[in-house]
Amino acid sequence: MIFLRYEGFRSYLRLYPVTAVIIAINIIVYLLDTWFVSGHALTERGAMLVYPGSYYSEDELWRYVTSVFLHSGFDHLLFNSFAILVFAPPLERLMGSVRYAFFYLFAGIMGNAFTALFAQEPTLSVGASGAIYGVYGAFLYLALFKKALDEASKKTVYTILAFGVIYSVLIPNINLWAHLGGAVAGFFYIFWYDRILNTRK
Repeated sequence: MIFLRYEGFRSYLRLYPVTAVIIAINIIVYLLDTWFVSGHALTERGAMLVYPGSYYSEDELWRYVTSVFLHSGFDHLLFNSFAILVFAPPLERLMGSVRYAFFYLFAGIMGNAFTALFAQEPTLSVGASGAIYGVYGAFLYLALFKKALDEASKKTVYTILAFGVIYSVLIPNINLWAHLGGAVAGFFYIFWYDRILNTRK
């Protein structure tokens, strides 16, 4: 099972530096926005706010990135940080830290892009879940088409995605489009990455 974490704190930082930095940024931004900045100004300036048929102008494109590191509450932060802590490390080891950092941002941005393109009602979106579903999408490709995952890990991926779909559809105030966009981005990014590696061999 590749998703079981046995590393100590120092070895985790050494083996998965990008994952550790992402979690740290999420926590720091949440603390700043909640305790040290008045009126949740970071969320106000960094969240995705989408109206059907409208897009951010060029001077607000940062929101596609900043919203990935913002969270709406402690439970939101805790859930997403735990998912990153557990599921991101194997992908960072597989891809390498620099490539994984790009992958994570790409999946998060694509989750926001899907929100901007397909949301049918005004949507305020924050959180790392688009990027996290990118990780899930990448593991779905590996589970379906590669031999990189053991059976227990494959079952974990399928279970998480099945519950994720149900959760995204049934629970109110969940950005289904961010989840879908991130998962699609992660799936096809790792497909492309796999093809590039095979071409170079």
